Amino acid sequence: MNSKPLPSNLFRFEGCTLTGALAVVTEIRDAVCIIHGPAGCTHHNFSLLHATLLGNDTVAVPRLLSTGLSENEIIFGGEDALLRCIDKAHGLSPSPSSLFVLSTCIVDTIGDDVQAVCAHEWNLPVVPIRTAGFLGGTFQTGVSNALLAAATLAVPCSRKSDGVTLIGEKNLEADVDENYAELMRLLAYFDLPVNLRFVRGIGTDDIARLGAGSLNILREPALLPVGEELRHRHGTPFIDSFPTGLAGTLRFLEEVGRLTGQDTRKAVREEAAYQEEILSEFRELAGNRVRFNRLSPMLKEDGIDREIIRELAEALDLRIAEDGIPLSAPYPAPVGTGGVHRMLHRWQRAIRAGSHR
Repeated sequence: MNSKPLPSNLFRFEGCTLTGALAVVTEIRDAVCIIHGPAGCTHHNFSLLHATLLGNDTVAVPRLLSTGLSENEIIFGGEDALLRCIDKAHGLSPSPSSLFVLSTCIVDTIGDDVQAVCAHEWNLPVVPIRTAGFLGGTFQTGVSNALLAAATLAVPCSRKSDGVTLIGEKNLEADVDENYAELMRLLAYFDLPVNLRFVRGIGTDDIARLGAGSLNILREPALLPVGEELRHRHGTPFIDSFPTGLAGTLRFLEEVGRLTGQDTRKAVREEAAYQEEILSEFRELAGNRVRFNRLSPMLKEDGIDREIIRELAEALDLRIAEDGIPLSAPYPAPVGTGGVHRMLHRWQRAIRAGSHR
């Protein structure tokens, strides 16, 4: 393994698998998450999640327990410690409605059969999630594994509602609720309600509705395997990403209409007019020379996000140059027309400041 922190070695910057899974299942408000491993794994993730939530103005304390494996249990096996921890979780107040058991790298190394322990007779769902990332897993692996594990609590639905299910929102990003509001605005063109946010701010019982929606919308293409699996289980079609960019938002509306059998012409026409109205707010920026951070993930050579930067630069007649005013290219890319609007306001402030230096 090459340990040099070069931009090409992106796997070193993709985060912990355990953290990715916790970012999902800690949003099931009546669940408790058991981290099977040394206490340090739990302490690190509790601190990270709590600090991130506070930074996003969310006052919530993740309900985490640790099996706190000692050296002796790492040598001789930690399954008994897991059994004791599950028993302890049953006695918590308020009582959890479900338990999620997340493995750590050391647990996979010593070979504890976490799935077998979770399969014991309990009086509530106890769901194992593979989150040991030392064999190549990333933060995104944890997100996908957690979504699929939580989906096992869904029940078959013979009748579909008109609702849309959002899959895999990025719970740790600052704009998560603004992005949700933007999706709601766009779906309102078709009078489509949100059936379920899977998983954000829900209870265990809410997961039963997972298969009831008429359409799933994935947060990003990295969740394609999750979308395919849910289509296999529940027959639900999906769109592979939240909308990004101006043209991308119009394509998103067309795709929603196609998959729900609705005429999109009025929605696309009204959204395009709204986009022109927004761009008119920033005409003063025309002709400015700007530059973007080349190391930003948003500027990856083969990504659609790079097209968004080019689209907006052309729409506003910005000149990209090495000596231009530095602008930020946020990652993930801004969602919908509303996300673009917020980003353009930041660009406007930066350009005004840079022009007066």
